[in-house]
Amino acid sequence: MAKDKVKIDNPFVTTGYAGADYFCDREKETQDITRFLTNGNNVALISPRRYGKSDLLRHCFSQKIISDNYYTFIVDIYSTKTVAEMVAKLGSAILETLKPKGKKTWEKFLAILSSVRSGISFDINGQPSWTMSVGDIHSPTATLDEIFTYLKSADRPCLVAIDEFQQITKYGDPNIEAELRTHVQYCSNAHFVFSGSRRQLMGAIFTSPARPFYQSVTLYHLNRLPLERYSDFCISHFKKRGKNLDDAVVSSLYNQFDGVTYYMQRVMNELFSRTEVGSLCTVEDVKIAVDEIIAVSSTIYEDLMYQLPEKQSRVLIAVAKDGIAENVTSGNFTKRHGLASPNSVKSAIPALIDKGLLTQDKGVYKVYDLFFAIWLVKNF
Repeated sequence: MAKDKVKIDNPFVTTGYAGADYFCDREKETQDITRFLTNGNNVALISPRRYGKSDLLRHCFSQKIISDNYYTFIVDIYSTKTVAEMVAKLGSAILETLKPKGKKTWEKFLAILSSVRSGISFDINGQPSWTMSVGDIHSPTATLDEIFTYLKSADRPCLVAIDEFQQITKYGDPNIEAELRTHVQYCSNAHFVFSGSRRQLMGAIFTSPARPFYQSVTLYHLNRLPLERYSDFCISHFKKRGKNLDDAVVSSLYNQFDGVTYYMQRVMNELFSRTEVGSLCTVEDVKIAVDEIIAVSSTIYEDLMYQLPEKQSRVLIAVAKDGIAENVTSGNFTKRHGLASPNSVKSAIPALIDKGLLTQDKGVYKVYDLFFAIWLVKNF
């Protein structure tokens, strides 16, 4: 694709997908997901946030076998709280993707959307925009029916990726899983990737015999990037721009940030920008770069802590200091961190998870934002 040939000033891209040249490894994952989708399978892609799921999906959708033959849509529903908000996100994503493909293509979609036609506006060039608010969607079920009617009748097969799919469990609608499952089951012209970061919630949706999506997808877990591959990727991009990178830098980052793609990429972006042509980037530069990144966000972190109830803030600090916190409701944990009682921790933990500040997996707790965790340890 032409996008792959665009030269980026800083090759360590931190926002969005910039093409294959700036995408590290994931060769097997790309082959697997592309093969699943082009052979008629739906996929549930599961990994913690910031492992690069969205960019992997964009990379898969840029593969020639897909880009030449399918319409591809990616919608992130992480911020949605209702079915109406999800439907609005889905409709908007489809329209924005179809617009560059010509009037005939997007007109077919809009012709089917009779329930929300008043929420589509046109600019002076006749280009449509999804301008409706959630309140304009009077019947989310009807609009969802229309969207799937389009997917069934599109002049190309469609691939739809719904990111943070576990969010549907927060809508308070007991029928939404069954409705979506029925639509997906009978939409032979489209296949789906349900991407999610909450392993337990995603597992419950797709592996529980009592749930509508049971045994309806290929489950695929995304692991960390291999250290060797990411190290080669970093060294290569430094070398291409006439800069040098000490082999130990990437190993240091990988250990510090547990191999989580986003954090390593963000620090590498900072290191690259600070390294002059002909100079060597060393492990000593890593702390400087991390401190600078955290300093930029310190005001946000301060505001966040100010808004938290005291019990929650103290538990958050305690988890940050442990790094990987286990047995958080034990007397040992509370005593070691000077917390009021195990019960106070027990009540604070769910609230911190709900606010997205903590993650939990098999009884192990971590601060979700690893930069925030460093700031907490440094300041408390």
